[in-house]
Amino acid sequence: MAKENIILKKTYEFALFIIVIYRDLTENRKEYVLSKQLLRSATSVGANSEEASAGITKKDFINKYQIAYKEAKESHYWLRLLRDSHLLDEHTATEALFKCDEIIRILNAILQSTKLSIS
Repeated sequence: MAKENIILKKTYEFALFIIVIYRDLTENRKEYVLSKQLLRSATSVGANSEEASAGITKKDFINKYQIAYKEAKESHYWLRLLRDSHLLDEHTATEALFKCDEIIRILNAILQSTKLSIS
């Protein structure tokens, strides 16, 4: 049986969680601009991780994970902005930021270990 790819699992779950946040922000708070930015960056983390897992070369693999890392950092920014502007409740923001931080740490570890294996 194939081993589960933890980053793909976590980025997919994160994207689903952000979709729920996006729906709430647009339907209940009528907030469309910041929530759309968050939706785009957060779902891009998983999409780029999926692409990286199919990378043909190490360079392609690293490039896609670097994009995923940058998108995760951007998502972290939008979450903090939504929390601090009181558009997102503290509990939801804390949970989303925790998930995002975990993904950032995993992506960083993947990038560091991959770059070390090339040198």
